[in-house]
Amino acid sequence: MAQWSGVAGKRVVITGATNGIGLAGAIELAARGAQLTLVARSEDRAAVAVARIGARAREDATIEVAFCDLSLQASVRALAAELLERHGRIDVLVNNAGAIYSGRELSGDGIELTWAVNHLAPFLLTELLLERLVASAPARIVTTSSAAHRGRSLTLENADGKGSRGFRRYGETKLANILFTTELARRIEGRGVTANCFHPGLVASGFNRNNGRLANAAMVLMRPFARTPVEGARTLVWLADSDEVSAISGGYFADEQLETPSEEARDAAAARALWELSSAQVGL
Repeated sequence: MAQWSGVAGKRVVITGATNGIGLAGAIELAARGAQLTLVARSEDRAAVAVARIGARAREDATIEVAFCDLSLQASVRALAAELLERHGRIDVLVNNAGAIYSGRELSGDGIELTWAVNHLAPFLLTELLLERLVASAPARIVTTSSAAHRGRSLTLENADGKGSRGFRRYGETKLANILFTTELARRIEGRGVTANCFHPGLVASGFNRNNGRLANAAMVLMRPFARTPVEGARTLVWLADSDEVSAISGGYFADEQLETPSEEARDAAAARALWELSSAQVGL
């Protein structure tokens, strides 16, 4: 695969870029001259993010915003159509947005919400943008996973999340992110696009602050032991920017090092089955 030579001048689409490691990563990518498209849900938070990113951006960097409710498949499809209309090239897609919910909730499409946001949204967005990424090769797809996948299992029977919630359900979706990356890398091998995922570590951010007083208190207590968003975003930026990973696809990384995920995350048959299930759930 061709040398990469960094993100300067390249179109980078990043979800979840208004807070946490997404925002920290966007700031650093703009500082390296990327042409950024931030995917956001809130206009107010997007405006704040653009101002913060712009303050550190290199002169040749650009910053734009596209709005999407990632829990709704129609919104994801509208986002993809907008991006394809705006840009003849998409060089990097960073699937970073994610959430955790203490109780069982359903999306507007009737799908368990953690699954809809953390797995189906990046699956659908990637599929809809894939041919543009291939046409822009060399290109990269980076997905934020987590060590929370360890100790979790995923079958076609529990993919709907019944009997699973909170951190356990979050871990199942992070396992799905790795299986998705594995199967995606297999399917696009030789087409000039790499697909990798990573664990950012325990990061002190706004994550899990939407689940009431106990969850908020737990995050406050963990803060002294947590990484800053800048530290958590380092592997994200490295996977998007570095020449070192130009020939690597299907990898799971932590601290800029290739790691071995759990046994469940290395199940190729499960990855293929998950792909078929996900395709059916999003109507592809």
